[in-house]
Amino acid sequence: MDDLSDLIPRFDLRGMDLQLDRMDAALHELDHPCRTIPAIQVLGTNGKGSIVSFLESVLCAAGLRCGVTTSPHLVSWCERIRIQGTPIAIETLRSRLQALQPLNERHRLTPFELLVTAALLEFHRHACDLLVLEVGLGGRLDATTAHPCRPVVAVASIGMDHCEHLGHSLTAIATEKAAAIPPQATVISGAQAPEVQEVLETTCRTQQATLHWVKPLNSSWQLGLPGAIQRSNAAVALGALQALSGLGWSLPEAVIQEGFAKAHWPGRLQTVHWGVHTLRLDGAHNPPAAVQLAEERSQWSGACNGVVWILAIQAHKDAVAMLQTLLQPQDQAWIIPVPSHRSWSRSALLQALPQLEHQLQEADGLDSVLHQLSSNGWPTPMPIVAGSLYLIGELFARGVVTAE
Repeated sequence: MDDLSDLIPRFDLRGMDLQLDRMDAALHELDHPCRTIPAIQVLGTNGKGSIVSFLESVLCAAGLRCGVTTSPHLVSWCERIRIQGTPIAIETLRSRLQALQPLNERHRLTPFELLVTAALLEFHRHACDLLVLEVGLGGRLDATTAHPCRPVVAVASIGMDHCEHLGHSLTAIATEKAAAIPPQATVISGAQAPEVQEVLETTCRTQQATLHWVKPLNSSWQLGLPGAIQRSNAAVALGALQALSGLGWSLPEAVIQEGFAKAHWPGRLQTVHWGVHTLRLDGAHNPPAAVQLAEERSQWSGACNGVVWILAIQAHKDAVAMLQTLLQPQDQAWIIPVPSHRSWSRSALLQALPQLEHQLQEADGLDSVLHQLSSNGWPTPMPIVAGSLYLIGELFARGVVTAE
């Protein structure tokens, strides 16, 4: 049973507490597992998980023993720790976390720090060749930054999110994230906002790191992940993979192409089935991701006649900006709660956006919305569920939807 609540602190009690002292002390006590294993660290706001999926798929296709840690998970904690594409077994993770409890009590690790520590121990046990570490939040004080060997840094799109922890300007947020860049690293980034570009260039000069700007891959590259933005994410992954040649790994382009084509990352513009009907899922949960999703929407057949959105957005997110970006005048949006989280309601949204009164409806959950849509005639284009990865994870966990 994938219930680790007895071993992982509750997020509302030990959630966002950003500092490196605890991780440094804990890893020192463990004799720094994986200290000499090089890692590609992936930081940014939107697209980190997609970049990781491209990297992981290629490294597996190349036969490298890669250890990967990501967050959040959709269904199982085990998704966060993978070796050669295979999630850690729940029994192994439970045993690892049980063994870490005394250390955890001494250092009061956050849930994310505890899981990253477990991941590094597991990667050490399997003698991984290379690690891919996805930053959880920020960069400067993120648990993955405690890993001492990060010669390659892949930078996803940086935008406004988690402002309460990282700052209320793009410059402040980019500064927190870029502070993870270690000396002499190779840094890969796609196009960024001017403020972000300036921060990255300044940080890399200070750290004597080499910064490479990459352009989106052209249409000759077949990608396993849908969406135009994935051409930018794949370009960053390609740059990071090419940087591995400096560490002794030269990956043939045919292997990279194979890996990119096979890449898979659930909940990102994913088409799924609800009974005989299809719908889209996307984890967009902040304004920059909403901009990308709105651009995708312009390519959907029939979207000019209106799109049905089913949106679950946590209360601390900028839902007002998201709706202003996503909703066109002919659209309808159902507002539903994020399971087990404080969420935006229809009434709260209408206080800020009264002009949307005739476009917003409310329901107590996705099931009731889908049944109503089905009884009224399934919309074209297919409805899209967005706003929260927690909601998408619950849909898969409960079997409400099935993947194609």
